[in-house]
Amino acid sequence: MPLPRLSLPSQAELHAARGRTVPARDPAMLPPSTRVLLKRREVAEVERELQNQREEFQQRMARLAQRRQQLAQREEQHRDSVLKFNAFFKAVAARRERAPRRAGEERARVEAQGAEAARLHRELAGLLRHRERLARRLRSLRRCGDYLRDVVARTGQFQDVPAMLVHFGVLAEVRAALAQEAEAGQERLARSRARLQQYRQETSTELLGTKNELAQLHMRLDAAQQDVLHWESCWAHIQTAATQRTLLLGQIKLAVLNLFQRTTAQLGIPTDMAQEDTKAQLDMV
Repeated sequence: MPLPRLSLPSQAELHAARGRTVPARDPAMLPPSTRVLLKRREVAEVERELQNQREEFQQRMARLAQRRQQLAQREEQHRDSVLKFNAFFKAVAARRERAPRRAGEERARVEAQGAEAARLHRELAGLLRHRERLARRLRSLRRCGDYLRDVVARTGQFQDVPAMLVHFGVLAEVRAALAQEAEAGQERLARSRARLQQYRQETSTELLGTKNELAQLHMRLDAAQQDVLHWESCWAHIQTAATQRTLLLGQIKLAVLNLFQRTTAQLGIPTDMAQEDTKAQLDMV
């Protein structure tokens, strides 16, 4: 809220105020006692007006001091906001610096899992081809059971044909385990990709919110600077007005002293009154 501007009465207004106390008749035609009374009344009215202006000026100065205190508090709050904003901006910059590193680590982990899955696929394909070859060999050798038993007996690698079948059963189990492991690797890969996508979305949302908050803080900082400039201008105007009031008061005191000296000189009244005692001079006049 802007402070009320201090307005000084012009010389024309003072003369007009004094003119309201002078009768329409020519002062030179009045007796000296009447002229003295009129002068006293005029001086009393001027003193009352000065006193009212002093009180109004003191009240306005008190309000100005209160506004200056409020402005100092607001400046302190804005300073705290700027410090908090700087700390927040540094934290955001640190998070932004860490984000690419995390994304790179996540991509490296995903690539490693992809390479592992590809290796398992290749191994599984090799095992499947090997199983198919074994199956074809088994079909081709089924008609030659006796021959196989004879071969088993001659080689001594297997005790009998069922032992050889057990061996192939173990291979089938290995194949199933490898297939299950490959499926689990695919599931882990899918979950990793989903987490990576979610992390990217969250990071994008957080960056957007940070940019919006940064823009709002810039706007608040600009508004605060405009307020500071406005109140500094108001304070300079008030100081100028106060200086003008002080000069006007000095002129009035000088006029009262001049009137006092002329009056005492014309009447021949000796006095040892101090020149700074304007009120006593008015009372003597």
